[in-house]
Amino acid sequence: MATGPTHAMSGLAAWSAVTALADTHLIGQLSPKTWVVGATLASGAALLPDIDHPKSTVASTFGAISRGVSALFSGISGFMYRLTRTKHDSDREGTHRGFTHTVVFAILAGLVTTAIVQSSSGTALGVLMFAFAGLAVRGIMHTWSSQKDALLIAGASLVLTLACWAWAGDQPTEAAAFGVAVMLGCVAHFIGDAITEQGCPMLWPVPLDGKTWYPVAPPKAMRMRTGGKVEMVLVGPAMTIIAVVLGAVVLYRVGAAPWVASLNLPPEVMSWLPPRQ
Repeated sequence: MATGPTHAMSGLAAWSAVTALADTHLIGQLSPKTWVVGATLASGAALLPDIDHPKSTVASTFGAISRGVSALFSGISGFMYRLTRTKHDSDREGTHRGFTHTVVFAILAGLVTTAIVQSSSGTALGVLMFAFAGLAVRGIMHTWSSQKDALLIAGASLVLTLACWAWAGDQPTEAAAFGVAVMLGCVAHFIGDAITEQGCPMLWPVPLDGKTWYPVAPPKAMRMRTGGKVEMVLVGPAMTIIAVVLGAVVLYRVGAAPWVASLNLPPEVMSWLPPRQ
């Protein structure tokens, strides 16, 4: 898998790119607060697939609670792998890089997010943001805090959630946009894993080369080693730059960051984006 910061930034970059390029009617007329909530969900969702590994960094995000959830998803992933594998698939447990690393899981996660936001009050959205903010913070801080620092992560997540809710603006209500944000974050994770040495079975259950858990990956020469120079020097910084620049531009266009005008971006770039409110 890619490292936590790269995954988190890839989710944010995906959300920034889609909201920058998508038609306004497709993604919804986003308010600044809605965009920030979506960015938080996408960044956290880019760590979510690794919840199937009880020893992963994100599994320790909220201490015993997240480790329990991780054990549950690990068991589900292993069961589904053994149930649907063919004789051509690898002879492994399938508890990691299994069901939670598939497009099917990404779609379900997005649909569940949308349903929760649509059928409940803003409190549920706050809880969702708190949880996904925790995943994002844990991923980014994976070398700064130990796996025992659940209270630190929870505190940071709470501060981020409260800061967003205190920010001037209407209550975010674009449930579909939040579902899209979670899907994008998950898919960004899959792509990040696919370009590593192991590949990612994201297209399950579509049979490829006789395998239902076919590890999608580019040619070996194009793959990177987790935590290697390619990721740390090229991929990670590139994701960060894309996320920051596109995110700032979108926020400018929805009226939240007028200072972005000082970037003097070309008119061609600005014309791709939804009109400023």
